[in-house]
Amino acid sequence: MAGLLSNFRNTMIVSVILALIMVGAYAMGPQGTGEIFWQAVFRWLHVFFGILWIGLLYYFNFVQIRKMPEIPAELKPAVSKYIAPEALFWFRWAALITVVMGLIVAVIRGYAHETMTLGLAGGYDPVADPQNAMLGLGMWLGIIMMINVWAFIWPNQKRALGIVEADADTKAKSARTAMLFSRTNLLLSIPMLTSMTMSQTIYG
Repeated sequence: MAGLLSNFRNTMIVSVILALIMVGAYAMGPQGTGEIFWQAVFRWLHVFFGILWIGLLYYFNFVQIRKMPEIPAELKPAVSKYIAPEALFWFRWAALITVVMGLIVAVIRGYAHETMTLGLAGGYDPVADPQNAMLGLGMWLGIIMMINVWAFIWPNQKRALGIVEADADTKAKSARTAMLFSRTNLLLSIPMLTSMTMSQTIYG
């Protein structure tokens, strides 16, 4: 067991295999592999990649950005050359997959149009529209956060970390820009999570 757990790749392979066995067990339920089953599969993927994305966002903001000024100069390359690029790989792809999986769930469940228009499509319904508006707000916050990752954080981090060639002034400016957009996503993340969790609990 220690040999398995000491290897990240093998641990993930076994974890995914166990999860897929469970998915297969759900497929043998009364709903079979119909629409409800696939909705559940995409929701599972949405939640998994969402945890990965927001977990890394919180790592960057709660730990790395705050503690980097305290790290001795000779040790900073260990973070900027090894840890940060790897974290940013998972960060940006998890952001994209989270949003795509969430939109697929919304389409399958039939509320994508209503939520993306914040309940304004097709006239006002006093019962459904507040629900659509609140969930749609969280969806739009998530989409904005994902755009920030790909359009601002990642391009600037590439320059700041030396992945893309840049002079010292450009690196410094890019590092600050990436930090500000990362902080913007931190700011948006808690309202976004409020919308996602409370809407699902209150409105179902």
